[in-house]
Amino acid sequence: MHVLVVHNRYASAQPSGENNVVDQEVALLRGAGHRVGLFERRSDDIGGLPLPRKAALPLLVPWNPSVRTELAARLRTERPDVVHVHNVFPLLSPAVLAACADAGVPAVATLHNYTQVCPPGTLQRDGRPCTACVGSTPLPAVRHGCYRNSRLATVPLAVSLSVNRRRWWSGVERFFCISAAQRDVLVRSGMPAERLAVKHNFVPDPGATREGGGEQLLFLGRLAEAKGVRLLMAAWDEIAAGGGVGVPLVIAGAGPLEPEVRAWAAGRDDVRFAGLYDPEQCRRAVARSVAVVAPSTWMEAFGLVAVEAMAAGVPAVAAGHGAFTELVEDGVTGLLHRPGEAASLAACLRRVAADPAANREMGRAARRRYEQGFSPAVGLERLEEGYRTALAGRSGGGVGPPPAGDTGTGSRRGHPRERDGGSR
Repeated sequence: MHVLVVHNRYASAQPSGENNVVDQEVALLRGAGHRVGLFERRSDDIGGLPLPRKAALPLLVPWNPSVRTELAARLRTERPDVVHVHNVFPLLSPAVLAACADAGVPAVATLHNYTQVCPPGTLQRDGRPCTACVGSTPLPAVRHGCYRNSRLATVPLAVSLSVNRRRWWSGVERFFCISAAQRDVLVRSGMPAERLAVKHNFVPDPGATREGGGEQLLFLGRLAEAKGVRLLMAAWDEIAAGGGVGVPLVIAGAGPLEPEVRAWAAGRDDVRFAGLYDPEQCRRAVARSVAVVAPSTWMEAFGLVAVEAMAAGVPAVAAGHGAFTELVEDGVTGLLHRPGEAASLAACLRRVAADPAANREMGRAARRRYEQGFSPAVGLERLEEGYRTALAGRSGGGVGPPPAGDTGTGSRRGHPRERDGGSR
């Protein structure tokens, strides 16, 4: 097939699981012989814009007419079979869907978060789950300044959600939800269930799995409230007060809480702040871990780091909500703690480190789970099937059957908790 991938890349200063997913899917498709083009914008470029253009950016978030013109012209010239849309904020906008309609090219879209029903896409406010805008107007998000704690910054996102809701729902042949948990939320919000398919993100095989029992507990991701960083620090303080677990905690990443994390870790023998790892450092760090910790306080739509741990034969300790309940089979491939409870997280960390034999068995089970549900071969099959379904729908063949393994009902696949990053 000839596929054109549309994506607004997130700033490179912060780790982005979504950027990684896009890059990995492009490489996967090209490796299978498909022709893949890219239509991109980069948030890194915003800093270099002239001040007038920078000031005008919020006005273009709901609709960027120049993007529509440029993309439509490219589609008419290249005539791809399908357009695969990822992130369109802030430089692309939903005008990309109008361009697809102008050129008569079917579109599919991966939903990496909850921006279809929540302006900031997190389903969280003040560190707690929030669904005030789901199935309703986004006025609560504006009132509370849910994006960057700013009412002004939230307005363009809220306007875009309001004016483009129907355009998304009618202009996309197939939505890829990255977990059944995410799909359930979106169906309840009123999105067309027949267009929503579950397609978990895949993870490239790291080429090696963990040897031995590991030497550290690892947090790998964005240093932000929603990722449970403060919860992890509180749980680790409780563990340290009780004598520790015999291995250190390594925190790798960057984000708004970095100064706080750095200060908390300073001078401690049981904690190491590693900063931002490159991809190879991430792979090595995961393979050296007793477990990877993912204590997110928001309802993760996927949880890429848990699957990266599986690929390396390492169990995960994750929050027992959102997509993690599909990814991590409690007591089999990892452990689930009660969301938002430091004591429960501390108990799981003690347990995962206390029994090396049980830990190794969980690691082996995690690797098997990865091979069955999250390998590149599985990812390619589900991508191709989704594209074929979109083409069948556009040609009059109807929406067609759901991709392989997807019931189309939101039910979990493979085993009772199966479900993907979008982001770490």
